[in-house]
Amino acid sequence: MHEESFQGLAIVAGAAFFMPLLLGMFPRVRLPSVVLEILAGVVIGPAVLGWVHVDGPITVISRLGLASLLFLAGMEIEVERLKGPVMKTTGWAFLVSLVLAALICSGLGAVGAIQTPLFVAILLTATGLGVIVPVLKDSGEIATPFGQLVVVAASIADFGTIILLALLFSAGEKSRATTVFLLVGVAGLCAIGAIGAIGLGRWTRLTSALQRLQDTTAAIRVRGAAFLLILWVAVVEKVGLEIILGAFAAGVLLSFIDRDEMKTHVLFRTKLQAIGFGVFIPVFFVTSGVQFNVTALLASPSSMAAVPLFLAALLLIRGIPALMYKSILGMRRSVAAGFLQATSLSFIVAGARIGVTLGRLDQATAAALIAAGMLSVLLFPLGALTLLQQKWP
Repeated sequence: MHEESFQGLAIVAGAAFFMPLLLGMFPRVRLPSVVLEILAGVVIGPAVLGWVHVDGPITVISRLGLASLLFLAGMEIEVERLKGPVMKTTGWAFLVSLVLAALICSGLGAVGAIQTPLFVAILLTATGLGVIVPVLKDSGEIATPFGQLVVVAASIADFGTIILLALLFSAGEKSRATTVFLLVGVAGLCAIGAIGAIGLGRWTRLTSALQRLQDTTAAIRVRGAAFLLILWVAVVEKVGLEIILGAFAAGVLLSFIDRDEMKTHVLFRTKLQAIGFGVFIPVFFVTSGVQFNVTALLASPSSMAAVPLFLAALLLIRGIPALMYKSILGMRRSVAAGFLQATSLSFIVAGARIGVTLGRLDQATAAALIAAGMLSVLLFPLGALTLLQQKWP
């Protein structure tokens, strides 16, 4: 019986460890470690050194990394924030983004720059919630009206793009009506799960057991979260939807049912983030670099030219609608919000991989999209921080 080797996974794990460590030795360099992790994957992969090829162990850990990334992104969404004037304004802004994306990508499709305009349009309307939240925290803006509006806007964009991707480009050969039915079924299961969890939360014996076991070797809350994540991923995969929907829905559900109003397990989310960002998610990003088809990108002048086009499209699609926030934030902060909204990488990486698997994207276009996403992470948060430090209205 053939046994899988862990050699490749060891190299990937080493890259995941050394890249943020190297970045941490130069604190003045404001560069998200995810960019270095992807670049490290490119270097150790077939495109340069050829040390790593994606095998069984890497595939499994990488898929868990993708699921963990979307799970933690779902947990960032606080359902109670999605209401009121801010919700209305950011909701309309997202709809404007969708219209702009459809128009811009239709134009790119008409000139032959892309083959699947609708798929690319959906990818370009997402916002990197996992990237901009640390930026807002580090700048002290996360609790301000500006920070809260940006988080709500990013949450709507993430939720909307994942639903659209699942609705319009599910993996199976089912009809659109069947897909809608399945999505409604998933939402119904979420509602049933939330109601059931709230009811169980009033069972004193159960809550006492959870508190007693949460900080022991049982780590019962962490195990419960892992079970919820894997269960939802398995359910949506079984019915032919994308696993990112299940992972994201599991995160939103856990965020809703576990509010910890009594502060009985304040370290729970920290533990989940430690597992996700410490083990699985870095492997996903390094593996994405390993699979990054540099040859296809460099061999096609049109794909190289598409990188700045996609970067500009990101800024237009997500930046222009932020001007609708002027009455709430003022012009300067609205422009800064536009830069942050246009920052996107995680969903582009995940969506590009799905697009290649489904035959919706070729390797060169997927590589150009990911390259544009990396540039957005490098440039747009810096532009936002520069504006936030200025004094004009």
